[in-house]
Amino acid sequence: MSFNNISFRVRYSETDQMGVVYHGNYAQYLEMGRVEWLRDTGISYKKLEENGIMLPVISLSLNYKKSAFYDDLITVETRLKKTPSVKIEFDFVIYNEKREILVIANTVLAFINVKNRRPIRCPKYLLDLIEKRDRK
Repeated sequence: MSFNNISFRVRYSETDQMGVVYHGNYAQYLEMGRVEWLRDTGISYKKLEENGIMLPVISLSLNYKKSAFYDDLITVETRLKKTPSVKIEFDFVIYNEKREILVIANTVLAFINVKNRRPIRCPKYLLDLIEKRDRK
């Protein structure tokens, strides 16, 4: 399955007094990775919501391997785990400039109808875009 990378520097506000990234910030890093993966596939969260679809996180798993520090350049590698159905699942690896693994993570999101808040299947146009991306 296809993957996407996004790199950025750790901001001071994301760290504790020791300059270490606060553990709760990694969920935001994963979201940044997902948003960019979707954008690179030709989809935006905004368009999904305009089309009546929400994608709430229903599962989040983080396995911390090593700390990230203020001003580190980190990369979030986002990979679609399998073809989506009612859920879409991503695996992540976050690493530093030395390519040392900092975090291994996984998120599962559900496709939800905005109006009735009920689960729905992944829209065909999204499946088509994912298939097109995988053929590249």
